[in-house]
Amino acid sequence: MAASSRWDDDDGINEINVTPLVDVMLVLLVIFLVASIYIVKDAIEVDLPKAASAGETLDTTLAIVIDREGRLYLNGRHTPDELVGQACKQASEKDASAQAMIAADQNVKHGDVIRVIDLVRSNGLTRFAINVKQTDILDGAGAAPPGG
Repeated sequence: MAASSRWDDDDGINEINVTPLVDVMLVLLVIFLVASIYIVKDAIEVDLPKAASAGETLDTTLAIVIDREGRLYLNGRHTPDELVGQACKQASEKDASAQAMIAADQNVKHGDVIRVIDLVRSNGLTRFAINVKQTDILDGAGAAPPGG
């Protein structure tokens, strides 16, 4: 008698092995997660005041933030006033059209914002912008809606 086999040589593999596909996808997911950590920038949380004439600026050279406690941050790093002044001076010497974007928490004293504007202007940057959030549509009288 001839030996019989359970597998016929004429049949092909009729199943798809998804294990390698899952392994590759998990590796890609891990690479994406690790790479995304380096893409995200640190942000300083401030509550910006609202203004109807808020607009976009594209040429920001220096980002200056004044937090709730009045501390200065230059491009996301806590920086003393003297170093902010030096950075403004260097930026103005390097590029005459350089500007500073000043963002302050809405609870910061007006005098602190004026102090930073004076610091920026006295160190050569004549172009600066105040960062605000845009409010909802104004009512007919040109005033912001109540509570906004």
